[in-house]
Order: sequence, then C-alpha cells, then structure tokens
Amino acid sequence: MTVVGPFGLSVRDQALEADVQAGLAAVEEGLLDATKSEVPFITEAAQHLVRAGGKRFRPLLVMLAAQFGDPYAPGVVPSAVVVELTHLATLYHDDVMDEAAVRRGVDSANTRWGNSVAVLTGDFLFARASQILADLGPEAVRVQALAFERLVTGQILETAGPSDGRDPVEHYLDVLAGKTGSLVAVSCRFGAMMSGADETVVDVLTQYGERLGVAFQLADDVLDIASDSHESGKTPGTDLREGIPTLPVLRLRERAAKLGLAEDTALCELLASDLSDDTRLAEALAALREHPALEQARRDTVRYAEEARAALVPLRECDAKAALMELCDAVVHRAG
Repeated sequence: MTVVGPFGLSVRDQALEADVQAGLAAVEEGLLDATKSEVPFITEAAQHLVRAGGKRFRPLLVMLAAQFGDPYAPGVVPSAVVVELTHLATLYHDDVMDEAAVRRGVDSANTRWGNSVAVLTGDFLFARASQILADLGPEAVRVQALAFERLVTGQILETAGPSDGRDPVEHYLDVLAGKTGSLVAVSCRFGAMMSGADETVVDVLTQYGERLGVAFQLADDVLDIASDSHESGKTPGTDLREGIPTLPVLRLRERAAKLGLAEDTALCELLASDLSDDTRLAEALAALREHPALEQARRDTVRYAEEARAALVPLRECDAKAALMELCDAVVHRAG
C-alpha cells in the first residue's frame, strides 16, 4: 500500500499508483508549459500559484475517473490541466474579491503585484485553458462552458445573497454546488469521458464529483475557522474578516434565531462588527471554535461526503473505486 496524492491517499494496486503518479507528473509539466508567455513578467505572475504547489485535487480526480476507461487516452492529461488552470484562475480572482493576503503559504498575487495584475493573470489562465480545451473537441468545450457558467453564477449568487424568504443555508449550499461542485464534477466527468468510459459511468462519476466538491468546500469552511495558517495555507478567518457568511456562521445565525440564547446573539453581533482588528478577529475565531455551530458544519460536511460515497455504489468494484471512496473519508478528515 503506497501513499499518493494530496490527502495521503493510500493506493493498494501498483499499476494504479503508477498511473496516478505519472498522470499527476504530466499535469505539472502541462501546467508549467501552459503558463509560459513570451513576456517574462506574465510567466512569473501566471506561474506564481502553480509553483506554490497545492493539493491538485481536481487532477487527481481526473486520473482516478480515467481508470474506468483507458487511462492512457490522449485527452486525459490535457483535460486535467484545463480544470486545474480554471481552478487557479478563480483563485487569482477570489483573492482580489476577498482582499486576501496569503494563498498557499505565499503572498497572494494581488498582494504582490496589485489587483489589476491579479485579475488579468486570472484571465490569462482562462485563455490558456480555453486553448487546450479547443483541441479536446466540441463536447468538452460544451461541458466546460456549462460548468464555468455555473461557477460564475454561484459566485454572483454568493455576492448577491439569498432572496427574501430564502433559507440562507439552502442558498449557501446552492452557491457551493455552483462555485466548487461544478468544477470538481467536471474533473470526474472529463476523466471518465476522455478515457472512453460508458456514459452511465460518466454520469455516476459526475454526480459523485458534485457532492464531493461541496463536501470539500464545507471542509474548507471549517478549516478557515478551526485551523491555523500552517495547516490551511492561508490566513484563518479570512472569510470572517470580509463578512462572508460561511456555513458555521450561517448555522450560528440559524441557532440564534431558533433558540434566542444571549450568548448566540452576542456572538452574532461580534461577527457582524468590524473584524479588521486582529484582536477582535481572534476573539471571534476563538468563540466559534468552541460553538456547536462549528460541529454542525462538520456534520454537514460528513453528510455530503456520505452522499458522494453512495453515488459510487453502481460502479464495478476496483482499486480506483476504493480510492474514490477513500477520498470521501479524506475530505471529512480535513474538517475533523
């Protein structure tokens, strides 16, 4: 049993291990190649987050999903590069929107070069992803375009907030399905599709990816509060500081509205105040870490991971399926 991938994923089959490792190595080469420009400054900015590392969660899913067809098919690695470039591009844009100072343990692009360069670098990565995508055929272009529409829609809905009368938790979970679930689902879809897997298998893996993607983001929500910067690679409480209500905060507000407890109301008021002050932010983080709302968010994460696991049931038993099952546990463990 060998440990590979971003979560210490244990792979029991040597052939699968070799395929995954070789695929991820090829993706790294593809990312560096795709982020090169004739303009040295653009190359530096575009490779900033590539060289900072990362979990390569989406390319890993492409490689595992490709095991249900021909994992050596020519479109597998390029499709993994496409989804990771798209993901990286959104990080450049997200950091501008969130005014984040740190990403993956290094200065964010907007901190280093300013918002304009960060936004334009994200656009550059989208353009490079589109160039690769064009060689994968019209169906791949259509799949990516639909996913990108959902991703942007999710981001807009998050910015706009829930409509009158809409349950904030339901709204937020819909946002995550678009912002994160869509691209994780495409990772699984591309891996299966490019490998020539049966359409029923493609559909199963797409459903799995959607649910796993939501669980992955919910785990990030928990980590943003429960971890330190060494664990998460970014500054804890970034969303709190920017007033972005993630699931633990929404569960807190829900509990405060139902039970009317003074301590819940007081914490809600603290979170609604100006958290630009480091002392107040630290106070808010400490209080949330001890609050039942954080545990509720962990349970929500487990629920989505279990739904992802259940989606895999129709697939044939194999080492790739076992690895995908284990990823459900790994995602939950991040929020543990």
